[in-house]
Amino acid sequence: MMKKKIVLVGNGMAGVSCIEQLLKLAPNRYEITIFGSEPHPNYNRILLSSVLAGDAGMNDIVMNDWSWYEEHNITLHTGHTVTHIDKERKTVRTDMGITAEYDELILATGSLPFMLPLPGADKEGVIAFRDIKDCKAMMEAAKTYKKAVVIGGGLLGLEAARGLLNLHMDVSVVHINEYLMNLQLDRTASHMLQLELEKQGMKFLLKKNTETILGKKRVSGLRFTDGSEVEADLVVMAVGIRPNVALAKSSGIAINRGIVVNDYLETSVPGIYSIGECAEHRGVAYGLVAPLYEQGAVLAKRLAGVETAGYQGSVVSTKLKVSGVDVFSAGEYADKPETRAVRVQDDFEGIYKKVVIRDGKIIGAVLFGDISDGSRLFAMIRNGEDVTGKEKTVLLGESGTPAKSGAELIAAMSDDEVVCGCNGVSKGAIVQAIQEKGCSSVGEIKACTKASASCGGCKPLVADVLTYVLGAEGVKTVKEGMCGCTPLGRDEVVESIRSMRLTTSKEVMNVLEWSNPEGCSKCRPALNYYLGMVWPEEHADERESRFVNERNHANIQKDGTYSVVPRMYGGVTTPKDLKRIAEIAEKYEVPLVKMTGGQRIDLLGIKKEDLPGMWADLDMPSGYAYGKSLRTVKTCVGSTFCRFGTQDAMGMGIQLEKKFERLNTPAKVKMAVSGCPRNCAEATIKDFGVVAIDGGWELHIGGNGGTKLRGTDLLCKVKTEEEVLEWSGAFLQYYRETGKYNERTAEWIERIGLEQVKAALAAKEDRDALNGRIDKTLDLMKDPWKEIIEQQELRQTFVPMEEQSAESII
Repeated sequence: MMKKKIVLVGNGMAGVSCIEQLLKLAPNRYEITIFGSEPHPNYNRILLSSVLAGDAGMNDIVMNDWSWYEEHNITLHTGHTVTHIDKERKTVRTDMGITAEYDELILATGSLPFMLPLPGADKEGVIAFRDIKDCKAMMEAAKTYKKAVVIGGGLLGLEAARGLLNLHMDVSVVHINEYLMNLQLDRTASHMLQLELEKQGMKFLLKKNTETILGKKRVSGLRFTDGSEVEADLVVMAVGIRPNVALAKSSGIAINRGIVVNDYLETSVPGIYSIGECAEHRGVAYGLVAPLYEQGAVLAKRLAGVETAGYQGSVVSTKLKVSGVDVFSAGEYADKPETRAVRVQDDFEGIYKKVVIRDGKIIGAVLFGDISDGSRLFAMIRNGEDVTGKEKTVLLGESGTPAKSGAELIAAMSDDEVVCGCNGVSKGAIVQAIQEKGCSSVGEIKACTKASASCGGCKPLVADVLTYVLGAEGVKTVKEGMCGCTPLGRDEVVESIRSMRLTTSKEVMNVLEWSNPEGCSKCRPALNYYLGMVWPEEHADERESRFVNERNHANIQKDGTYSVVPRMYGGVTTPKDLKRIAEIAEKYEVPLVKMTGGQRIDLLGIKKEDLPGMWADLDMPSGYAYGKSLRTVKTCVGSTFCRFGTQDAMGMGIQLEKKFERLNTPAKVKMAVSGCPRNCAEATIKDFGVVAIDGGWELHIGGNGGTKLRGTDLLCKVKTEEEVLEWSGAFLQYYRETGKYNERTAEWIERIGLEQVKAALAAKEDRDALNGRIDKTLDLMKDPWKEIIEQQELRQTFVPMEEQSAESII
């Protein structure tokens, strides 16, 4: 039977969650196509504040990596904005010219940040806080500028402010209201929050209405309607969002504030549905994640042909996640004439709890400092539990004990109720994982369902579900290892590989009893690296475990084309190679030829089908711009031409690059060689830096010039080029053998300590042993792109052009 076609417009949390649930209910019913405007896979937008604060990396917030789309035969178009819907022909068209047919269409276009229409709002340095691009812009600005102003004292504004504080900026929060988070907190909780955030260094300008943004080309400050001013190098607007309804409006679909939908999430046009922040149900457009997942669950059932009562609206809760303060709010928290409240306040411990009751039922709650009752109270609010006659026990308990245990409250929850708001995991999904897959710990639940895999705030509730189903004696307390598939850490896994002589990922997963026998996107590439590091001769590289960019030997760009970077040893080239590159750029009509920061030439805009022919015509080794390997060795001209140079920097750089090219490492490695202490090659922010001095060389390690800037540590001083090669080989092998997969040397040094590295490399016999192992590995290495071309296999290794590795969003 021919499958029906579903097109999802929007690759965000709401839409993809709906597709996930649909795949579980009817895995073979639809042919699925997804369009996303951003050049990334599905990621957790609510954790951007954690990325900004430095608590998570970009990889950590990816919810469905590129392989997930491939595994489920989903056609994904990233960097494409759908601009037209033909309701008669049932097709959609993108700004990049792609047209797709549909039988069912889901609009999950999300929302847009509201930018105040202030004079000067178009100045450089005025941004929103909504996506990865905004996050990167703030990180970049923090490298140069120091004074930041956040307009908006709500949840998003405070999270942005906390992140900017972590980036060492001077941060002021401007709020038009007289107290913070006035849409989520009462005055008491807000005042306590403000005091705590002021201790952290945040400044507040309350009851301030911005009149204009000052500055010439770039923002220099704000002027308020009362005439006062504040200096600013960066202004972040976090004053709210508005549903993105432009596509629906231009297509003649009914809109109000959002895209109007009924209880089955259907718009005014049959066969076209809408969910998420762009949808308006019964006059409400939700901006929090839990309602969006609830909508997706209803729509998935509808599309799968499963009976459902329809979406009835949502009771929402809020949690402040990254400001170092625990705050919880749910339901109707404000005092009104028809409500009464139970309050507990302890100024010494910084704890405040308030429960609002109307007609004998809890309708809202605010918790500050201690939010352990949050899940229990939220369940009571949602269930409409009658507490008449026992109002005080809701917070105070009877004889000092809670009125009900967490497990007892779980019993009152329906299976459709969401336990993990970040990932939209319901109670029913967790119970199913326990009963059908044998999960008996929070870690196993996380691996099976993603519950608690993001912010972790729902872990107590997940534990309560486990206790409810298995009883306290049936719940395992298991430490989490290198991923949710195993409790074993990196060192334990590597030691088992050595001692048990395991040579394939399948062997590791089977012998070490992985909970997920197929592994996950986190452990598969890590195991492939560890196996290759331990057994360079026995282990055959598992290409299917590598990130897609590594399999394609090119970096995909946001428009679906590729970037090709030939290697230029030490940044040095020849007229012959330049001529060849120029001729090939003309032959393949390369749209952009650019010099990179690593002193190489980048050919951008290459079509997927042109990659094999281009590499064959170039006949040059790959620069590994996509690999977890040596990327570049940056050099200055050194003593060859420069009057300040004391050593041959170019020659040294070329030796290093030729020796270590193609070497697999835990993460990307960048090197540099400077010909004198003026350090023009920026060697002191590289993973391995070499600086020439009179009569020798300084060797520097553990630098990073990225978002987490780190200067190098001095490893040692040596006299000869031979010693540079000896120490560099020993250093790289020690990093290879002790580093965690995806851990840059800067993080590695912070974890294990400089003194341990020095001690490991101090003895000549230890350096020789390390070099012996790295030389053995290097002797076995081949240039994979050339081998594949020779075997005419490159075309078979490509996956759809819309897919790329999760690491490319960094």
